[in-house]
Amino acid sequence: MPRTSTDASSDDPEHAPRRRREKKKLLAAAVRSLMELRQRSDMTSADVKTVARTLGVHERTVWRRLEKAQALGTADLPERPRFTITEEIRIKLAYHHGNIKAVHLEMLDEAADARDVPSLSTLHRTVKRDLPPGDLAGLREGIPASRAHDPHLRRPPTCRNEEWEGDHKQVPILVWADGRLVKPWVTWFCDCHTGMTMGWAVTPHYPHRASILAALRACILTDEVHGPAGGLPRRIRIDRGRDFLSRAVTEAMGCFSVQVDVLPPYTPHRKGSIENLNRAATSMFFSTLPRYTKAQKLDTKRRVGDKDPALSFEAFVDLFAKWVRTRNAEHRMQGYGDVTPLESWLSDDTPLREPPLEDLHVFLLEEERSTRIIHGHGIRWQNRDYVGAWMTGRTGTQVRIRYQPHHPRAIEVFDAHTDQHLGTAHLADEASEDEIRAVYEARDERVRRLRRDLADAKRRRRRRFQAVTQAEPARTAGTMTRAQAAAELASTRRSRAKDDGVPAGYMPRRVTPGARWAMPAPASTEENSTAR
Repeated sequence: MPRTSTDASSDDPEHAPRRRREKKKLLAAAVRSLMELRQRSDMTSADVKTVARTLGVHERTVWRRLEKAQALGTADLPERPRFTITEEIRIKLAYHHGNIKAVHLEMLDEAADARDVPSLSTLHRTVKRDLPPGDLAGLREGIPASRAHDPHLRRPPTCRNEEWEGDHKQVPILVWADGRLVKPWVTWFCDCHTGMTMGWAVTPHYPHRASILAALRACILTDEVHGPAGGLPRRIRIDRGRDFLSRAVTEAMGCFSVQVDVLPPYTPHRKGSIENLNRAATSMFFSTLPRYTKAQKLDTKRRVGDKDPALSFEAFVDLFAKWVRTRNAEHRMQGYGDVTPLESWLSDDTPLREPPLEDLHVFLLEEERSTRIIHGHGIRWQNRDYVGAWMTGRTGTQVRIRYQPHHPRAIEVFDAHTDQHLGTAHLADEASEDEIRAVYEARDERVRRLRRDLADAKRRRRRRFQAVTQAEPARTAGTMTRAQAAAELASTRRSRAKDDGVPAGYMPRRVTPGARWAMPAPASTEENSTAR
């Protein structure tokens, strides 16, 4: 009769320790059952023979274990004394960053007799047996490495728009934006219950408040461009970024009665839905685009595709929008019942909270706290003039302005007393694209010149020392003549600026004190003798 795979694996020498442990457990359970039968005076030698035959041991082995269990009062054998990890060894492991060999050498140095120290292999086995992988990773690399071994629970299912999560993601590809290669940033929000990507905004630079407000606007709208998913959530989980916690964002969320849960720092596992979306976008979309910065390495410097032509910023945004729509409509999620995010959203009949467009237009802008006045040249704000055709006949009116952060081309104007929206004002004297580009080029040239100056100054300050092969004082390697030293000092010496700016030889006018002034006078001789 051919042996099965289980029988074949039982003869494998690698499984021998596991078989011995299993036999010990079964023998302990059998002895415990025999002890109960003996207490009731129902045990016979046939029972002992049956146990021995079943477990594949000798009958005398069962009798010895039974007698030992009667003497100890328990069927479990006492553990043999063995070496264990103590608090002192944990401290040594932390000091040596988890290097077991270094810990063993230190134990040998501290021990009076080397025979009292366990062998290196014993220490390795003990660390593997007594320390969980998370503790060992924490002793080696720190707490973040230890958290990687922790299990994370899933939140119970709720309904759509119950919980959102938002985050920034730097795209690991290079795109052309205004003649420069940059890594764009994506700001987006997802619904935790359906897995739907609610809305997003892309910037070619580090995101700010405006990108968050634009992404929130795309999330809430339910029109043909942004829908069908939308509406207001009950709560949003975000990290502790300054832009997420800015006044504009918190006011925009608070005015719509949205609860904001600010997570502790360095806890990405607390917003697993958006982190999973970030990983999925990297592995399924960003890695397929040209100029992927994390492609396979050809050597220490070059990567696969680092010479490919980069996408333009507009082309990247178009491809990203298509990928988001495709993921929402076609990607099936096994953890959500093998349905797409759009199917999960449409199957949920929870009513949506849709704010009026007027409120959405107002609260997703940042408000200037001080009031302004419409003058003949328009509205003056941040040293700029803003005008609009609707300002005709409104000179002298007090108004309040709302604006999108970092987008000063247009502002929204409201009456200061009635909060009525008056209209949009545009920048009066806006520079052309060529003029703006010339200004940025001049700024870049100035930065490059300053960097060259700083590099030259650092090169002059650098001191080189002679190499030594034994302990001796450090000696400078460079030499300089007296004439060179004097010339260097003369070129760098500057006249000391006067603190008060008073010309030399100036003598102030003598001031005669008034009658009410208390003038200090030297102590008399009698007072000095009394004090002594």
